[in-house]
Amino acid sequence: MNTAHKGLLLVTWFSGATETIDVQFYPTEVNFDKSAQIAEIGIPGLDSPLLQFVRGQNEKLTLDLFFDTTEDGMGAGARTVAEYTDKIYSLVKIEPQRHAPPVCEFIWMSGFPGSRLHPNFSNQQRYSFRCLVESVKQKFTLFSSEGVPLRATLSVTLREYKTLDQQLAELNLTSPDRTETQVLQRGETLALIAARHYRRAGDWRHIAEANNISDPRRVEPGTFLTLPPTR
Repeated sequence: MNTAHKGLLLVTWFSGATETIDVQFYPTEVNFDKSAQIAEIGIPGLDSPLLQFVRGQNEKLTLDLFFDTTEDGMGAGARTVAEYTDKIYSLVKIEPQRHAPPVCEFIWMSGFPGSRLHPNFSNQQRYSFRCLVESVKQKFTLFSSEGVPLRATLSVTLREYKTLDQQLAELNLTSPDRTETQVLQRGETLALIAARHYRRAGDWRHIAEANNISDPRRVEPGTFLTLPPTR
């Protein structure tokens, strides 16, 4: 059984320093929203248009966070709940050196949603949610006699953040119908590369022809190879 935690936001500042912001209470709801952009290609005479995947969309995570300081007293000198809420609110502000809000990571539980994907997508499994804080809506619902806010609910929207290098590493795209390049490593052969790239070792001839290789047994390690499409 997975252990649930209240959750925390790990903030990485421009300087490289990190800060942990703990969630005070368990979120009552955590919503994930992921979609893909699909284009319709209309062809006269067909019953329905063809569908073409264009690109993925950033995933969004929305959650309500509850904060309360009434246990420390509600009379004169009561502690403001803004001591908690301002830490979250600051994450949507522009960091001067970065010219953008800081990069955060939402960490919640050992069985984080998305950590048990099908083996075909094993590179894309996740155990936390790296993000930018897109929006923070603050609702203060209780005040002391002096007007100090004591209780608040924050509706927070987090937008998924991935660098280009991270996405390429996760997707590990292989497309035998497109031209690619590869460096021959020591111990590799054209047949081995063909088996890995085309799923057929016998297609090593495509590689040899594309690279003007007359003797595939004499290719030196470190050689850049063009892997042509098979069609």
